[in-house]
Amino acid sequence: MLKLGWFSTGRDKAALDLFETIEDCIKKGIIDANIEYVFSDRERGEAKDSDLFFDVVEIYKRPLICFSSKKFKPTLKKKNRTEWRKQYDAKVVQLLKFYQVDLIMLVGYMLIVSRVLIDKWPLINLHPAKPGGPKGSWQEVIWELIRKRENEAGAMIHLVTEQLDEGPPLTYCSFPIRGGEFDILWEQFEEKLKQKSLSEIIKEEGEQEPLFKKIREEELSREFPLIIVTLQKLAEDYIKITNKQEVLVDGVIAEEGLCINQFLI
Repeated sequence: MLKLGWFSTGRDKAALDLFETIEDCIKKGIIDANIEYVFSDRERGEAKDSDLFFDVVEIYKRPLICFSSKKFKPTLKKKNRTEWRKQYDAKVVQLLKFYQVDLIMLVGYMLIVSRVLIDKWPLINLHPAKPGGPKGSWQEVIWELIRKRENEAGAMIHLVTEQLDEGPPLTYCSFPIRGGEFDILWEQFEEKLKQKSLSEIIKEEGEQEPLFKKIREEELSREFPLIIVTLQKLAEDYIKITNKQEVLVDGVIAEEGLCINQFLI
């Protein structure tokens, strides 16, 4: 059985929905795992959404550990964020030292983790681009795909390292952003570019721009299945993480991880 730590700020409904989805998969035997605890960098009373998330965690009777990043040494945070991260993560390690886990899943965890946590446990994270794709937030990723007029988008689960969004992939999926409805949206977007710059379109339409919105919808529809399959394969030892932070797929080092497109059909 895979023993999981679950890190989440609990800042939105997506974090809550994913937690419930994974718990449901565990209950049904789809994933041979157990969530040993849930950790959040918020405490009760800091935000309505995280309070709702905490309520659900307690309904599932999972140990909930909260340690407010907002309240922790705010002066140091302003002066030296790198040092602040190290000190905050050192406290987190102390809070979790009695829990035995195989790895930690970061799910909507809004802090950048330091070497203190990376050296203590394997941490995995969802990034909304396929291996070798754009770095940054999901918004930045999609705009970069559009700017470069790419043919594919995707998402991956990767091992967390000090290089943001660059850790070794465990799994990934990809999908075309050309053909069918996409072609019409690309044509409309190119027409806009004849009148406005990309930065103007981003400022005026943002996430509501139709091509942007369609890419996000397609990527979002694959996130939960990607996480589920990843945890399944980890629980089965089909995917393993070595002490050298290498990813093995069926016993072989896999630089891009396991493509799960076949599981999404």
